[in-house]
Amino acid sequence: MDKIIKKKLVRNWFKTLQEVLCHEIEDLEGKSNIFKHTNWERGIKSNEGGGQFRIFENGKIFEKVGVNFSEVFGKFSKGIRNKIPGTKKSSRFWASGISVVIHSQNPHVPAMHFNTRYIFTSHGWFGGGMDVTPSIKDKKLENWFHSELKKSCNKHNKNYYKKYKKWCDEYFYLPHRKEPRGIGGIFFDYKKNNWEKDFAFVREVGITFKNISREIILKKNKKKWTKKDKEIQYEKRGRYVEFNLLYDRGTKFGLQTGGNVEAILMSLPPVAKWK
Repeated sequence: MDKIIKKKLVRNWFKTLQEVLCHEIEDLEGKSNIFKHTNWERGIKSNEGGGQFRIFENGKIFEKVGVNFSEVFGKFSKGIRNKIPGTKKSSRFWASGISVVIHSQNPHVPAMHFNTRYIFTSHGWFGGGMDVTPSIKDKKLENWFHSELKKSCNKHNKNYYKKYKKWCDEYFYLPHRKEPRGIGGIFFDYKKNNWEKDFAFVREVGITFKNISREIILKKNKKKWTKKDKEIQYEKRGRYVEFNLLYDRGTKFGLQTGGNVEAILMSLPPVAKWK
């Protein structure tokens, strides 16, 4: 399949998924048109793509939700070119993706993160994943979450879940704290063996996140919480901030390639505390 067609199909899927996930949030919140839409452009002197980030804050259920779509292209700077596959002959690249972060009012509802992306240099590859960060431990929820991920992965390859769970556990870890960010999930990168199958898996991950996040919110938002629970949530969010600013690849990639700062940092919670 022609690379231009591949890029269009991927870009259209990510943009459609942005609409679907925003609709899902609005349905759960019980209101429509709640997101603030902000369009941005990457290039200053020339067109190098851009994107749109959507933010909703201070709702009945959600404290902050960010749903970000981007499609950017151009040249990698010398500083990061050598770190990116397929850039020996040329520094040119194209990238598109969607990222979602959900921070809820109720401390019993975990923070949830999802992203998928497609990057093209001299060749293309997919990456992404999802993970969950509870403030209050719930082993039953953890087991259910991983069971659903395993079912989803097994539709495509029986080895995916074990491989991508391990990758996620290793990735979402705070070395300076010697602790994981949350209860894990799946994480994958450099998927380039079979474009049609890889793209099908990426779409599966997006739909799985939609279904899982909805189920978690409906289950956990019913639980009553205390001021102490909220303080625990704020402290756990501090760990979330530490990881995103110190270790997250997406944050670093976005800043190093001239992405929109507000869109890149939309994953940060509205309130966090440290002790």
